[in-house]
Amino acid sequence: MLTLKFKWLAAIAFLLLAGFTAQAQGVSFGLRGGFDLQNINGKDYGILENSLVPRFNAGLVLEIPVAPDFFFQPGLLYSTKGAKTDKLFGLENLAINYTLGYIELPLSFLYKPVLGNGRFFLGFGPYLGYGITGKAKYKLNSISYNEDIDFTSEYNGSLQLNKFKPFDFGANVFFGYELAGGLSFQINTQLGLVEINAENTSNSTEASFKNAGFGISLGYRL
Repeated sequence: MLTLKFKWLAAIAFLLLAGFTAQAQGVSFGLRGGFDLQNINGKDYGILENSLVPRFNAGLVLEIPVAPDFFFQPGLLYSTKGAKTDKLFGLENLAINYTLGYIELPLSFLYKPVLGNGRFFLGFGPYLGYGITGKAKYKLNSISYNEDIDFTSEYNGSLQLNKFKPFDFGANVFFGYELAGGLSFQINTQLGLVEINAENTSNSTEASFKNAGFGISLGYRL
């Protein structure tokens, strides 16, 4: 756990240092934030029937030229994800709303040709995420209560609905337009490729939860 946290701190320090030296290196530095509709897909005892929930992301990005009209764009974001669901346990109805907060490192490749007074861009690439905070809000019939998300790879014992793996990995695809002044907007989609549900070592169920979402973002390149 400490090693992973150190790696994220090192990544933050690297990106901040790169931002301060951007002018000397020919690299541009920018801000980005957006609104997403997120879900958790997969299977539990059957196909998950979760609903989309509104979430957000915000952070910093760098843009490094690698060839004419082609760029490498690493970033460092705080990104929230999750889903909501209703479960029936006999005569009991349980509604759950998950919010998972990640430090996220997208590593994107851009094709960015000039179009009109600005640039069209198309981007894709992987992302790495590490869960740092979260809440599970429950409503059992008419009784409501909250529980913190416990980020852990595995646990032993009875079923616990607040257990999630801290590591997330997936793919980003997006496109948009950047105005001449540096303001940009984009439409993006994200597909998680690894399971985020913690494994219950005392239960042999083949559950598989993965993040997925799409949304819009605004950016400003300094």
